[in-house]
Amino acid sequence: MKKQPEFVAKVNDVAVRGFLHRPERTPAGGIVLTHGAGSNCRSALLVALAAGFCDRGWMVLRCDLPFRQARAQGPPAPGSGERDQAGIRAAVEALRRETPSRVYLGGHSYGGRQASMLAAREPGVAEALLLLSYPLHPPQRPEVMRTAHLPDLRTAALFVHGTRDGFGTIAEMEEAMSLIPARKELLAFPDAGHELITGSNRRRLSDVIAEAFVSFAGGQSANHGWCRAPNKR
Repeated sequence: MKKQPEFVAKVNDVAVRGFLHRPERTPAGGIVLTHGAGSNCRSALLVALAAGFCDRGWMVLRCDLPFRQARAQGPPAPGSGERDQAGIRAAVEALRRETPSRVYLGGHSYGGRQASMLAAREPGVAEALLLLSYPLHPPQRPEVMRTAHLPDLRTAALFVHGTRDGFGTIAEMEEAMSLIPARKELLAFPDAGHELITGSNRRRLSDVIAEAFVSFAGGQSANHGWCRAPNKR
């Protein structure tokens, strides 16, 4: 994949900063990808996924959340969720300005959680969600479930989760997803942890996820064989 130029925009005084991947043909779709609490938009997962989607004719904006724009390292400060959600909303609008296609929203861990919380409050913010390693609860603390907003989520969501993810077991994810009234599916990757990818599975996993979400966005099942799709409610 060729090196991408940095993308900078401002929407309603909210800064958007990241990298825009343009396909060689008219975009078939557009997706914003956000990162986790300990990472940024240059993470190996987001870079690999951007390539996977772009190869399938989608435009991709992988962007830094406001907390990461404010400082290069460290987790988001307590209470920064609302600001980060405003940043996600601005990124979606920035991408809409670049493509006439439908726009979707994806995020890894913290980024996905904030995207889902935004969508629960504003159902029209994106056509569907790609939630990668949703942080259902802190590791070894299953009593602290991050599910309060899920009954209000009316945007279709594809969850992607590793069977070794310490932030939630597959069974816990299935139970949490039963709270969501919208269409949803779960793709589980055997032996994958919270980061999902390794050096050996990077390209294969990103291709499978991109292909699965393209199918999901089109209203089809996201089960593509290599991943397990244990539940669809």
